[in-house]
Amino acid sequence: MTRLNLDEDVKPLSEFRANVTTCIRQTRETRRPLVITHHGKSAAALSGISEYEGLMQKMEILEDIRLAEDQLAHGRGISHNAALKQVLAEVG
Repeated sequence: MTRLNLDEDVKPLSEFRANVTTCIRQTRETRRPLVITHHGKSAAALSGISEYEGLMQKMEILEDIRLAEDQLAHGRGISHNAALKQVLAEVG
């Protein structure tokens, strides 16, 4: 996901309501999220679906890494050689 451009990517709720289609097109074309403010404070973020899906994939990978680190810290890991032997045995 591309970083925000604060001059273009922050819109008050009233402007968002009046220009929803334009805002959606902007997020799709720029691949940057749009921050929607309400009473001068950030309230929501709009992003394109491909950027959202990419973020979710990254989150899943990070969660897998966190889980693996936790398992290793609690002695539930196996060596690389043991894992390789298991995989080769299953593959054939």
